Amino acid sequence: MINSNGANRREALPRRVLLLLTSRSYRTGAFIEAADRLGIEIVKAIDMQEHLADYWNYPLGLNYNDVEKSIASIRAYDMDHPLGAIVSVDDTGTLLAAIANESLGLPHNSPEAASAARDKYRMRQLLQACPVNSPNFKLHTFSENLDEQSLLEIAKSISYPCVVKPLSLSGSRGVIRANNQDEFVSAARRLVRLLSHLDPGSDSKSILVEDFVPGFEVALECILDNGELTVLALFDKPDPLDGPYFEETIYITPSRLSPDIQEAIFSSVIVAAKALGLREGPIHAELRVNKDGPWLIEMAGRSIGGLCSHTLRFAAGNSLEELILRQAFGMEFASLKRENQASGVMMLPIPGAGLLRRVEGCAEAEAVPLVEKVEISARLNYSLKPLPEGDSYLGFIFARGHTPDDVEEALRSAQKKLKFVIAPELPVISPTV
Repeated sequence: MINSNGANRREALPRRVLLLLTSRSYRTGAFIEAADRLGIEIVKAIDMQEHLADYWNYPLGLNYNDVEKSIASIRAYDMDHPLGAIVSVDDTGTLLAAIANESLGLPHNSPEAASAARDKYRMRQLLQACPVNSPNFKLHTFSENLDEQSLLEIAKSISYPCVVKPLSLSGSRGVIRANNQDEFVSAARRLVRLLSHLDPGSDSKSILVEDFVPGFEVALECILDNGELTVLALFDKPDPLDGPYFEETIYITPSRLSPDIQEAIFSSVIVAAKALGLREGPIHAELRVNKDGPWLIEMAGRSIGGLCSHTLRFAAGNSLEELILRQAFGMEFASLKRENQASGVMMLPIPGAGLLRRVEGCAEAEAVPLVEKVEISARLNYSLKPLPEGDSYLGFIFARGHTPDDVEEALRSAQKKLKFVIAPELPVISPTV
């Protein structure tokens, strides 16, 4: 448990945290509110060029991929404004956070562990060597101009169904199921196009091909303190996630799985965290459960994404963000026990590409019993892009009630009240000379 005995092994740390964000971070406000309650100053860094960060009033503009320059900027800032912790909100900044914390002598995951939690191929290699169920996998690397013959040969060697995925993207982005050779070829081409768009300077693109694992999917939220893992919440994902894309929708906690299965899930995550070398901060793990027990699908060295953390409340009304900051600074907890009520969130996937023109039915959805809030995060008249290329949601519905079944019913009822009007984008016409 995290300092529950009142010990404060980091009390000398300055009450200032560097928060690593991206332009798409959902939870900046939640961390600011948590920091205000704890008397911690937040310094916001964002993954963008320095002059743009100045324009948007961010103290630090960093290129998270240019680690050496970013560390130099963080150290220079720390000289005048000493930092007590560096926390990454999203996957993008976890490796930089580990290296920066190490550079400043702050509690941290090792850079090797942070890298393994971001690199799906390295993660698979480490999990293969420990007693955790994990799918068979193979790495394939292609030039930007795909060698069609090589692609066809690979397609013939694969066991189906399989899952094609990128090495580092999150939120199911770029993840595609293929049931046969033709679908694999199509999925691989599509993923390579996406990777080329995201990183046009790279000459080669690596993709991971894994066996598809059937089963009921869950998500586990944990926190690590000096290698000791505490489970915060286990979420059921009641909607089937069988592909071809993997749009997440409903998360419900507490889980309705049997106690013995839940214990098996907890044990698997503890083993997997040790295998990756993670020792500090939040963990978000995704698993599937079938007749062979839990299978570790993903593990990230950060907390749950989107606005889903709003579903979690702990003793004395603590939010997940407050727990994360308390752990980072070694502050004591009265308890890490989640509230007794069931809670859940429905993430609203983008159904198709286009411009969001109008959202109808929000008031009716919020009037559904047990629904606390409907938050539409997509902006009107902005372009929408669905999975597997997209990386965002239309919005979120939150509910609380006596039982997980009640919460799930409320979320589904509220979703039926919503209508999103999406217009096709007009083609770009080049001017004639």
